[in-house]
Amino acid sequence: MSDNTITNLTVSSYVSLITLDSIPNKTSVLSEIFTTISDAGINIDMINQTAPYRGVVNVSFTISDDDLAKAITVLGQFKKKIPDLRVEVNSNNTKLSVYGEAMRNMPGVAAKLFTVLAENDIDIKLVTTSEVDISCLIYEKDTAKAVEAIKEAFDIL
Repeated sequence: MSDNTITNLTVSSYVSLITLDSIPNKTSVLSEIFTTISDAGINIDMINQTAPYRGVVNVSFTISDDDLAKAITVLGQFKKKIPDLRVEVNSNNTKLSVYGEAMRNMPGVAAKLFTVLAENDIDIKLVTTSEVDISCLIYEKDTAKAVEAIKEAFDIL
């Protein structure tokens, strides 16, 4: 893999991960949940949804730690509408994003990134991607080690 595959690494701290388990697989339900969160003034960053299974999906997303209490309150109202809904919350995480235009046509970038993190015993909590970006949510305590390892592996200054 060329040394210029990844041209930028960004770090966002104080990130909370919220996972909603057992949401009915209806776009209208997701729309209502995310509209309610938006109406509360909460900005959502990473979003990941599982494939439907037995009529339900799980959705994980990230927000600022500063908005966590408000989000818990807002999401609490959905327990009445979705009795099987479980809300799992985890705060004090870091989002690492690697970027590079060359990723668009370069196989193996995610594999290399995951290998670098695995070799440094850094667990990934959530991953989102685009053609030119991979974002990983990790434990805050692993931030410095992850940044150093990624910079070294991808020759990022």
